[in-house]
Amino acid sequence: MRLQMLVAALGQDVTTLAERMNLECDAIVINQCNENAYQEYTRDEAQIKCYSFAERGVGLSRNNALLRADREISLFADEDIVYDEGYVKLVLQEFDEHPEADMLLFNVRVCEERRTYYTETFGKVSLHNCGRYPAYSFAVRTEKMHNANLTYSLLFGGGAKYSNGEDSLFIRDCIKAGLRVYKTPVEIGEEHPRESTWFHGYDRKFFFDRGVLYHYLYGKLAKPIALRFLLKHQDIMCQEIPVKKAYRIMAKGIIEAKK
Repeated sequence: MRLQMLVAALGQDVTTLAERMNLECDAIVINQCNENAYQEYTRDEAQIKCYSFAERGVGLSRNNALLRADREISLFADEDIVYDEGYVKLVLQEFDEHPEADMLLFNVRVCEERRTYYTETFGKVSLHNCGRYPAYSFAVRTEKMHNANLTYSLLFGGGAKYSNGEDSLFIRDCIKAGLRVYKTPVEIGEEHPRESTWFHGYDRKFFFDRGVLYHYLYGKLAKPIALRFLLKHQDIMCQEIPVKKAYRIMAKGIIEAKK
């Protein structure tokens, strides 16, 4: 098979995970738990390799999976995604129809309050619009990733020092490395929400960590983009911490990152 799933999991029973996610192709599962172990099994001829590690950090899980990927196409995944019947054919067909694409961002259905994107037309992704796509939408040409020596940041994401943002940094790094990234309206699965490992409300840590992220994403433009972000989302995000205070906290995060 040409497609391989790269699954990031946390404290899961890996022996039932392929069935719960409806995995139809080979997969590498990285399960962060309290032990180091390896096991593998098959599901309808698909080989499921499961690595358990006593460590934390979603970026570390993604890197461990990508390091071991050995199929033509790799599709990043999370434990709470259930894939549609026939998704493998859809993914491979889209790559066959778009040989110019090194990386494709697919649609995954999520509840309205968690939706950060929904692609309706095929198009190129640039540095200006790459900040809203989650890892579970990513499919990549594996050899391109390995040749460019691309990895996930270990500073951001669940289990890391700073909160989410690792996915945006990864796309940015792909584009800067010269990879051609496209979004596609093809839908491949649905998220079954679970409790977040990093989000605990729009508190001081949320805004501070977002400031750190914006420094890495936008450089000298970090502060004006931070202000625009707050003004756009103030009705939802600034109910407990007012916009002015939230901006000061984000600015502190930007300054911290510069150090």
